[in-house]
Amino acid sequence: MKKVLLASACLFALAAPASAADLAARPYTKAPVAMASVYNWTGFYLGIVGGGAWEDSSSPRMQGGFVGGTAGYNWQTGNVVFGVEADGAWADVNASASALGITVSSKTDALGTVRGRIGYAVNQVLFYGTGGYAWIDNKLSVSALGLTVSDSKWHSGWTVGAGVEAFIAPQWSIKGEYLYRSLGGETYFSGIGAPINSGSLNFHTVQFGVNYHFSGPVVAKY
Repeated sequence: MKKVLLASACLFALAAPASAADLAARPYTKAPVAMASVYNWTGFYLGIVGGGAWEDSSSPRMQGGFVGGTAGYNWQTGNVVFGVEADGAWADVNASASALGITVSSKTDALGTVRGRIGYAVNQVLFYGTGGYAWIDNKLSVSALGLTVSDSKWHSGWTVGAGVEAFIAPQWSIKGEYLYRSLGGETYFSGIGAPINSGSLNFHTVQFGVNYHFSGPVVAKY
């Protein structure tokens, strides 16, 4: 037993210096730096949008909701983001009034815009202003004695507003925006000798959307 213990002690004594030398020669390696995500807004996107609209006028005023699609493209330089965006939506924004057995109703069936955007990006969050062309497809109906006549007109005008958009996943963003839309007046029923001029139609709209960005805006940075 003494011989076995003595032999083991000798082997340990010989191995210890070799192990120490091996540890001393091994180079030190730093832990890798964690990656940070940098969001680049440049690229094409498609999305869905919906919200509510109400007319900027006294009662009765048109009001209701809408839902549709949107498409756009962004360019980013530094923290500044430029873009162009178009949207179109099915709508049910209406109002009616009755007097002396006659009911007049107005209903916007569709609306949309083509706008420029400019904003400031704070990583995955974009604050922006927007403005451009606006349109609506509106129908005016008159009912009396059980009969109804209708006429539809396309109103064109301008819009201005602001919003905020934020990435919630590498290629998905959500947004909320307010738009003021001013549409020029049109003359209804001019072909039947009883013209009605609508005057300008001004709408406030609040809308929310979800966009898919095709460019893959997340860039890995060490």
